[in-house]
Amino acid sequence: MIGLLQRVSAAEVVVAGRAVGAIGRGLLVLLGVEAGDTAAEADRLLERLLNYRVFADGEGRMNLSLRDVGGGLLLVPQFTLAADTRKGLRPGFSTAAPPEEGRRLFEHVLAAARRLHAPVAQGEFGADMKVTLTNDGPVTFWLQVRAPAQVPG
Repeated sequence: MIGLLQRVSAAEVVVAGRAVGAIGRGLLVLLGVEAGDTAAEADRLLERLLNYRVFADGEGRMNLSLRDVGGGLLLVPQFTLAADTRKGLRPGFSTAAPPEEGRRLFEHVLAAARRLHAPVAQGEFGADMKVTLTNDGPVTFWLQVRAPAQVPG
């Protein structure tokens, strides 16, 4: 499972002209579900997202997590993160989870996030979304949690 996290001053998701999710200071996370991902990978990724130290402390060093600063979390499903881009000029999606599995794991992460943190906002699975953000820094990190069978050996 992949999380592309961006530290933001503000972020919003709009679907068909209607705002479906928005946060102020916090993290915008684009989530990609890979084939073979399970709830275990989803839980581990969420743990990392909530505790990843990307916010400045009093000395300006990235030592504080989303939990530490009480920031918002905006989760946006994005299957294209799981694309295979190793060759050619067009992405392949055989490495992405099937849509029903992607939806199930996105909803799993969303429900767990809401149990563990507030505020949490969301994008809409399968929708044509317009995502706007003010990246703070810019600070952007790619986090990936792989199932044991997916780990290169």
